[in-house]
Formats: sequence, C-alpha cells, structure tokens
Amino acid sequence: QVQLVESGGGLVQTGGSLSLSCAASGTFFSINDMGWYRVAPGKQRELVAAVARGGRIRYAESAKGRFTISRDNAKNTVDLQMNSLKPEDTAVYYCGAEVVIATMTTNGVFDYWGQGTQVTVSS
Repeated sequence: QVQLVESGGGLVQTGGSLSLSCAASGTFFSINDMGWYRVAPGKQRELVAAVARGGRIRYAESAKGRFTISRDNAKNTVDLQMNSLKPEDTAVYYCGAEVVIATMTTNGVFDYWGQGTQVTVSS
C-alpha cells in the first residue's frame, strides 16, 4: 500500500506565497515522476509541476517563474514553493506519483494521488 500525504496550502492574498509538501510512504521499489497537479472549480485536472527521478523538471506555463518544485529522492518527498500567487491559482492541489512496485504479489507501475489540499488566493 502506498500513501501520499500532503501538507500546506491555505488562504493567501494576491501576491502572497504558500508552500506545499508531499511525502510518500509504504512498500514500493521506486518513484518515477512525482509532482503537483490541481483542479480548479469547473476545470479539469492539470499539471502544475513535476520532477522525474533523474531530476528533469516540467512546469505548466502558468507556473513558470513563480513556482519552484523540489524533490528529495532519499526521503520520497516533493515540495512546491508558490510565489506571486494569483486568484486564478485557486484550486485543490494534489500530489501525484508514478510508483514502481516489485513485490512477490504485485509488479508494475501505478499512479497514486494524495487527498488534495485547498489553495485559495483572494483578490
């Protein structure tokens, strides 16, 4: 069983900053991509930022220059520092991970998600 536990988020005014953290726990071999996604009201889930195990980083265009993602492979954590927040950043943010499992009973690559954390940016 793999769990992604998120922390952070909350309410902030336009131009403010927030940070999100996510820690993976459980039984798994490794984690490929690990990152943050968001679901805004009335919209579909979209990538915010993600880090591959080797360090390659992807950002959504809307996040470039404002958000910074970092990952600690040894601790199985991924953090997102969000600066210069805008009302359009308001969403539920989810940690997502592509997890490799190799056990006696389960082998494969599986997507796991955190429970989501609310980020609200007031104008």
